[in-house]
Amino acid sequence: MDAKPFVEVVPGGVRVHLRVTPRASRTAIQGAMDGPEGRQLLKVAVTAVPEDGKANEAVLKLLSKTWRVPKSNLTIVAGQTDRNKVVAVAGEADALLAVVRASWQG
Repeated sequence: MDAKPFVEVVPGGVRVHLRVTPRASRTAIQGAMDGPEGRQLLKVAVTAVPEDGKANEAVLKLLSKTWRVPKSNLTIVAGQTDRNKVVAVAGEADALLAVVRASWQG
């Protein structure tokens, strides 16, 4: 059985399932990995510490810049205090799917 992709279409945009590594040596999107419950996760590393929402803020800043979407269009909808997070991205789903997938495939 194939794993569910890390990005899925939802009403009003897409949801992206992440695995976040705080305190990394550099901030970057590192690629896809197999996660729990048969779902792929997009690996994201940030240099920020996981205190007072600093790592979450760094994740949203990185995704906003990489995907060229306003930060106001990004919301962490699950995993505020967990390494595994779900980020909702508001916008046109087909365009977002393409840009999210392209962001880590080089």
